[in-house]
Order: sequence, then C-alpha cells, then structure tokens
Amino acid sequence: MSGRLTTHVLDTSMGKPAAGMRVQLWRLETSADGAKTLLRETFTNEDGRLDAPLLEGETFAAGTYELTFGVGDYYRGLAHAVFLEGVPVRFQVSDPESHYHVPLLVAPGGYSTYRGS
Repeated sequence: MSGRLTTHVLDTSMGKPAAGMRVQLWRLETSADGAKTLLRETFTNEDGRLDAPLLEGETFAAGTYELTFGVGDYYRGLAHAVFLEGVPVRFQVSDPESHYHVPLLVAPGGYSTYRGS
C-alpha cells in the first residue's frame, strides 16, 4: 500500500463537521528563503472531509508540508465573529509509505490538531 495524506475538520462549537471549509496544501522548500509551493486547494464536504486524499502514491514524498485551513471564511459564512483567519498546521513527512491524517478541531476562538490514523 502506498502512503497518503488526508484531513478532516470538526467544528467543536457546533458539534458537527465543518462543511465547505477551504483547505490549502503547501510544500515548504528546505532552501534558506523558505519558499512555499501551493500543491492543492480544495474544500471539505458535508462530512468535513475531502473527497480524495490530498496526496497519495508517487506524489506523496518526504518533506515539510503545511495545511492552511480557511477558518475565518468558514465562520464568516456562519455569521460568527472572526478571531482566527487561516490556521496553518506545519508537519514533517518522514515515511511517505505511511498514512498521514491531520485533523483539525476548531471553534471560533481556538483550535487543536494531532496526527490521526
């Protein structure tokens, strides 16, 4: 089995998946300038998940990545006051043959994340 990168977003303030949230995947370069390359931009579905992995197979390589979640736009769409804008989650992939799942638990005033399974 080849590796893959997945995510999902749960809105803990509403007790439900965060549908329609923009998710951007960036690859960070190891050069001194720290350049970032946008690899993918997509939106969560009704279950707060993506319809396909962000990366898988040969496109999934070791390196440093960043997921940026469009939390501000999501909460503006729900007519909530916005504190958080884009929430970045930077992580390291050392074994591209593994499944990396990076979920986000979010509320209008805070968030948490972890490496899921």
